[in-house]
Amino acid sequence: MTDTTQSATPEQQAPKPVRIFLVVVDDSPELKVALRYACLRARKSGGKVALLTVLEKGEMQHWLAVENLIREEQRAEAEQMLQKLAREVNQLTGTLPALYVREGNRTEEVLSLIGEEPSISILVLAAGTDPEGPGPLISYYTGRGLGRLHIPLTIVPGGLSNEELDAIT
Repeated sequence: MTDTTQSATPEQQAPKPVRIFLVVVDDSPELKVALRYACLRARKSGGKVALLTVLEKGEMQHWLAVENLIREEQRAEAEQMLQKLAREVNQLTGTLPALYVREGNRTEEVLSLIGEEPSISILVLAAGTDPEGPGPLISYYTGRGLGRLHIPLTIVPGGLSNEELDAIT
């Protein structure tokens, strides 16, 4: 009797890597657009969302105690914001996001995290709607920082409504 079952190829046996959409958290109004887009794409592709907030370092070296207190307050506020956004991500995707808090230069910390976490596969940013331009991160990553970015960058127009986002994802 011959065996008629076929063995799976290594490509069929290996689990498909999870696509992780990284959203940089800041206080811009475009954050909600980038977050919703990333959540909808993650939900439809079986992926996940990661949220990164970067605390800029202060320049009050001669007032170290004051700077430490300010840094602690900023970190607590950032963690509260991440928890609030994590609930939104969970409602939209059914999964909890990875949360990252870093200190330093925002563009450098985004690149550093991407380098350290190979599961992060797409950076999602929403463009500012102000006449000044799309925003500092988009300006950097579409300009001189483009060669340093080793994952795809998705730029979402910052003025899109929820209905428009639903329609394009």
